Amino acid sequence: MSLQAKGLLITLFGALLVVPDSLFVRLIEAEPLVIAFWRAVTSGMAILLGVLVWQGPGAIAASLRTGWHGALYVLVLAVSGILFVLAVSLTSIANVVVIIATMPVFAAIFSRIFLGEPISRRMAITMGVVMIGLGIVAYGTGEHQAASRVGDALALVLTASFAAALTAVRRVRDVSMVPAVPVAFLGSAVVLLAFVDPFTIAREQLWLVALHGAFITGSSVFLALGPRYITSAEVALLILLETVLAPLLAWAVIGEAPGRWALLGGAVVVGALAVSNAAVLLRRR
Repeated sequence: MSLQAKGLLITLFGALLVVPDSLFVRLIEAEPLVIAFWRAVTSGMAILLGVLVWQGPGAIAASLRTGWHGALYVLVLAVSGILFVLAVSLTSIANVVVIIATMPVFAAIFSRIFLGEPISRRMAITMGVVMIGLGIVAYGTGEHQAASRVGDALALVLTASFAAALTAVRRVRDVSMVPAVPVAFLGSAVVLLAFVDPFTIAREQLWLVALHGAFITGSSVFLALGPRYITSAEVALLILLETVLAPLLAWAVIGEAPGRWALLGGAVVVGALAVSNAAVLLRRR
């Protein structure tokens, strides 16, 4: 198996494992912050154990010595899990994953502002089409029973802030930031502990909590390893699987229909990003 095929397979597994994330938030019957706490604890402990076994405590220390760039990454990663759970709790799953799919657009904007990287004509066209797609999704929010503009706004804040963090961490690309992931997750869990009682969750729901953590752990590991062997355009195309499959999975399991406007806006966003990344791959080949 070639390195590219290996990278594609690993990244595909990571993308598929993240698909049920929003569905778990729906299925677990608890307050959103309680769900966020257990999501952070289960996945954070599992990833921490893996880092200690395979890389040792020195890797964690190295990732934390990356200055404000690394600190911003850890902070945003810690907050992003909470924002994601809150967004899914307040608006439709389709709206959340479509908004998150626009992260490359925000990353391009922040790279232009903070790193001085030019925005290509291809990316400018992509950004324009993506914004149209987001406008369609926002228009349909008022007509969807499970959607709300507050939840959409939280998803947008999550997307923009995470894009900023990823842009900042590019300044320290010679240091692996994977060991910082459990620090962020467990740090957010400690903060949440001051606001929630995590043991209010029903005993019969514990298996869902554990399974949720396992999926987050698997996706985090695979999405950290796979992109080492393939291009960022290939990674972006595979990540779009969540945008397509997560609403369909929720529709099939809990009957949450995406709504016509979310489907139309999502098709515009996914189509624009898919064509844009496919163009990059074809040009390189």
